[in-house]
Amino acid sequence: MMKCIAIDDEPLALDLLEDNISMVPYLQLTGKCNNAFEAMEILRHQQVDLIFLDIQMPGLTGLQFLESLPNKPLVILITAYEKYALEGFNLAVTDYLVKPVSLERFIKACNKAQELFLLRTGGKTAREEADFFFVNVDYSLLKVVFSDIRWVEGLKDYVKIHLGSSPKPVITRMSIKGLEEQLPGSRFVRVHKSYIVSIAAITTIRKNSVFLDTLELPVGDTYRDAVYAIAGKAGQ
Repeated sequence: MMKCIAIDDEPLALDLLEDNISMVPYLQLTGKCNNAFEAMEILRHQQVDLIFLDIQMPGLTGLQFLESLPNKPLVILITAYEKYALEGFNLAVTDYLVKPVSLERFIKACNKAQELFLLRTGGKTAREEADFFFVNVDYSLLKVVFSDIRWVEGLKDYVKIHLGSSPKPVITRMSIKGLEEQLPGSRFVRVHKSYIVSIAAITTIRKNSVFLDTLELPVGDTYRDAVYAIAGKAGQ
């Protein structure tokens, strides 16, 4: 678990941030602060792994607060202003989110923070350690087990995740590239701009196709080398 605190001078924004954090299984919210001075007190008395930080706050801005910290935890900036992005990244923040923040984008930032946290602490990265991930479906987070995925189909702003355990695919609003980043490369391969397949589910490879039993999916020119590498061959 990663212990985190949230800092924002807007009560509604702070409540929304708390709701989003509660949906991320590996985060534990240990403090909510309306200003940077409250956060300083928390940091004096407890270990914090991750800070969700607003920038525009009275008294001490988020960036000023960040500059004052001698030992910085991981920080995700959440602000209504894009203009501070360069300053934020110069302070080595983990991510920079501009309000309003979608749940998909929020989870992506949290996953990035968890990867860095595990690398810092000598643990395995999230994709190496876990055998599942969560996707947003009907305003809830649905657990999807990697071994249950047969193939993924990209449809503009949505993806269909086809499972071995269900005839009905899981449909979630995200890009296929965004989903690809959450899948372990040792277990999945992109075969086409619109398809990712489970390596374990592939039964036959041809020059322009892969087969998952009787299902045939096209192989794009860009992805042919990666597909043939599964069989230990150079692209043909």
